[in-house]
Amino acid sequence: MPATNKPRHDALHNRPRAGDPASGNLPPNVRGRGAGVNPASRFDDFHLHVLGEHLDELVHEHPGGVQVITRVDPDHARSILNPVESPDVPGDWTLNPYRGCEHGCIYCYARPGHEYLGLSCGLDFETRIFAKHDAPQLLRRALREPSWTGRPITMSGVTDPYQPIERRLCITRRCLEVCVEARQAVSVITKNHLVTRDRDLLSALAKLGAAHAAVSITTLDHTLAASMEPRASAPADRLRAIRELADVGVPVTVMTAPIIPGLNDHEVPAILAAARDAGAVGAGYVMLRLPHQIKDVFFDWLRRHHPARAGKVESLIRDVRAGALNDPRFKSRMRGEGPLADQLAATFKLFKRRLGLNDRASLDTSHFRRPAAGAGEQMDLF
Repeated sequence: MPATNKPRHDALHNRPRAGDPASGNLPPNVRGRGAGVNPASRFDDFHLHVLGEHLDELVHEHPGGVQVITRVDPDHARSILNPVESPDVPGDWTLNPYRGCEHGCIYCYARPGHEYLGLSCGLDFETRIFAKHDAPQLLRRALREPSWTGRPITMSGVTDPYQPIERRLCITRRCLEVCVEARQAVSVITKNHLVTRDRDLLSALAKLGAAHAAVSITTLDHTLAASMEPRASAPADRLRAIRELADVGVPVTVMTAPIIPGLNDHEVPAILAAARDAGAVGAGYVMLRLPHQIKDVFFDWLRRHHPARAGKVESLIRDVRAGALNDPRFKSRMRGEGPLADQLAATFKLFKRRLGLNDRASLDTSHFRRPAAGAGEQMDLF
């Protein structure tokens, strides 16, 4: 593996693609994961790159793909609540029980966050997970601060609180237990049916008008979802999650996030109709954007899984970003701009209105009460 002091993504991209004639229709190297590459962090001055010939050998030796296990390390965070500083993101505070996400969604805007840890936004992001085991205690401490007024909290901002390891670690559930005790208003957003495990806690808060859920559905095509979001719940299971949450009184919004022009944009009406039929009362969307090295990860996946459409999809993505792949400006970054972006916005608005998906999540914070002191904390004097 040669060393260089500048990126050489060609070494990662010049191996045979699944579906290309030269590849013999071989599957991707990594089985059950979204990313097929691990681009170097933009913060590193010294980069190592695997030669394409070595990757060719791996594909040949492991025609069924190689398995990469998930590694979970502790995250010793000192605080757990993060203020929302973006005007185009709803809510005031976010809580992230984990860093990284095992779902492996190929388009995830949170991937570059792993580069601050000296890791890659590619395969590392979905196989190196950092768990905040102390999150419930940190949350309790934060809610007991005299300055805390009970403003709504969103779980999560840069991870999925119900990714597969949550089933074992239960960090999100323990945080919700603190919220129930404090009557703290909370929203959860997820792609995993596991959220229904906590419908007892969410419904208890919903009775006070203090709970809301958003379920992200990017496609109804099981095959597309399995490659694009490999360890998230299948589309049918996400629809079932909407139904089960709605049945216990939890208001649910469906999120078509992201809309990828040329890949899933044509599904918007069907997704909204299916979600409405399952019990959703609201809908929202976000346009795909590809900051930093996400573009390398996404286009590697696109060329492997949809080689015939890759060029067209990239062209349409650039159409809604004024020729670029990313737009960091507030508001525009969520919706895009130009004729195609306007057309997609109008279509979404039309079907949202036609299907009655107009309820906005409005959380009641008036019931908040400070939770009791946790173990090792000083009790209140009065």
